[in-house]
Amino acid sequence: MADEQSTIATSKSARTRERILDAAAAVLSRKGYAGTRLSEVADAAGVQAPAIYYYFGSRDELVEEVMWAGANSVRTHVESEIAAMPTTATAMDRLLTAVEAHLRYELEISDYATASIRNAGHVPEHLRVRPAAEEALYSRMWRDLLVEAQESGEVRADLDINVFRLLLLGALNWVVEWWNPRTRSFDDLVRTACDMVRRTAGTGSD
Repeated sequence: MADEQSTIATSKSARTRERILDAAAAVLSRKGYAGTRLSEVADAAGVQAPAIYYYFGSRDELVEEVMWAGANSVRTHVESEIAAMPTTATAMDRLLTAVEAHLRYELEISDYATASIRNAGHVPEHLRVRPAAEEALYSRMWRDLLVEAQESGEVRADLDINVFRLLLLGALNWVVEWWNPRTRSFDDLVRTACDMVRRTAGTGSD
C-alpha cells in the first residue's frame, strides 16, 4: 500500500512539473525571456508561484529546461517523420518532408519549439549550453539530408551545403515571427518553402 501511494505521489508530482513546463513554454514563446515572470507561469500552470521552486531551482533553470526541450523535441519530431517515410522515398522527398515537419512543429504543435527558436539569441550564454548541443545534432541531421541529396544527384553539385543549410534553417526559424494563418494558409506556406528548396538547391526545373 505504501509503495502504491508513493507511485501515485510521484505520478502527481511529474504531472505538476510537466504542467509548469508547458505553462513556461507558452509564456516564454509569447513574452520572451525578459518578459517571462514566474507569477504568470504559476497562474497558467494552476499552482502557487513558490511551488515552482520545488521543481526548479530558479527562473533561469526553468527557462533552460524549456529551451532544451524545444530543441530536443523539434529534432526528434522531424527525425520520426522522416523515419516513417516509405523506403521508396527519394533524398529530395526526405529533405522536403523535413521542411514541412519543422514548420508544422514550430507553428502548429509545440510552444516549446517556438520558445526555443524565439529566445535563442536573447537568453544569457550559460543557458545556451544544453540547448546548443541539441541544436548542433539537429543541424547535422540537416547536413546529412543535404549531402544525401547531393550525392544522389538531386541537389546541385556546386551548392555549398553548409551555407545553404544555415540559410534554410534561418528562414524556417524566422517564420514564427511573421506567419499569420489569417493571411496565408499553412499549406501555402509549406508549398512555397518546398518550392524554394527545389528551385534553389535542386537540379531539375521544378
